[in-house]
Amino acid sequence: MGPSADYHPSLDDPDAWVPYRYIPSKAAAIVFVVAFCLTTFFHVFQLIKKRTWYFIPLVIGGFFEIIGFIGRVLSNSDVWALGPFVMQSLLLLVAPALFAASIYIILGRIILLVDGEKYSLIRQKWLTKAFVAGDVFSFCIQGGGGGIQAIGTLSAMHTGEKLIIAGLFIQLFWFGFFILVAGVFHFRLTRNDPSKLPTSFALGRSRNTSIRRLTGSSMAPMSPSNSLSIDELPWRRHIYALYIASVLIMVRSVFRVIEYLMGNNGYLLKHEVFLYIFDATLMFFVMALFNWIHPSQVTDSYKMRLAHEVELGAHQTREQYLGAKVDERA
Repeated sequence: MGPSADYHPSLDDPDAWVPYRYIPSKAAAIVFVVAFCLTTFFHVFQLIKKRTWYFIPLVIGGFFEIIGFIGRVLSNSDVWALGPFVMQSLLLLVAPALFAASIYIILGRIILLVDGEKYSLIRQKWLTKAFVAGDVFSFCIQGGGGGIQAIGTLSAMHTGEKLIIAGLFIQLFWFGFFILVAGVFHFRLTRNDPSKLPTSFALGRSRNTSIRRLTGSSMAPMSPSNSLSIDELPWRRHIYALYIASVLIMVRSVFRVIEYLMGNNGYLLKHEVFLYIFDATLMFFVMALFNWIHPSQVTDSYKMRLAHEVELGAHQTREQYLGAKVDERA
């Protein structure tokens, strides 16, 4: 019989399907409700202030985490209540897919910043679309599995678990491919060592102060010429942040796959601590990491580079025009 029936088997019964194999910790859930509230609302502030609208999926994922852990708080008083169980199970499951969607966009912005499309396995135009599409597919399958579990019957629970496992495998494959694409791009870029961006992206020396403000005082000083070294742009710290976040999400996804493959009576599902170590904590670190190394710096640097490109182009056109006039007079 399903978990919503009047009869409730023992939480230790290996032959029965039960929502939890333990009484969820109220204190632990509250700690992470507060933690995700802090980082999520800080992201909302940064989102509005920096106008980085492409980070909306990450913010939504933060709210999913908050609501999910509220579900675990509610489950503490009634482990058999299906609503709070499905709420926490579904939202905590799919939130990292939303984090991943924003990470895909960050790589696209980095490629634009350093004019590195030729080093990417996938054209920048299609990179974000392709990975977000795969993420949405995985999201829908996992969400569908959680929705089927909401029916509450035993067969629905098992069917939902199978769909969730399939969605997690798709997410693992797609996210692993993304890490490969990012790594290949990084390797090709550094191997070719383009010390200077193309001359069309040259910057006037009169804006050195503005560039330093965008890239940080620890960056190398502006080169004496009008061309800009990619080392003066903040792409490295952001691609390393991207790697860290990607590894955290990958570890969490592997944990979730193993957890579901072990089944309802598996070792991982019997011990709540693993959820907080390999899911909650890792996902909090992902959000906090992007509070600290916010991608708005990449966007601002790219916009300034384009503005200077236009300015330099206009200056060169004016010089060509004056040179032509001098030639006519000669």
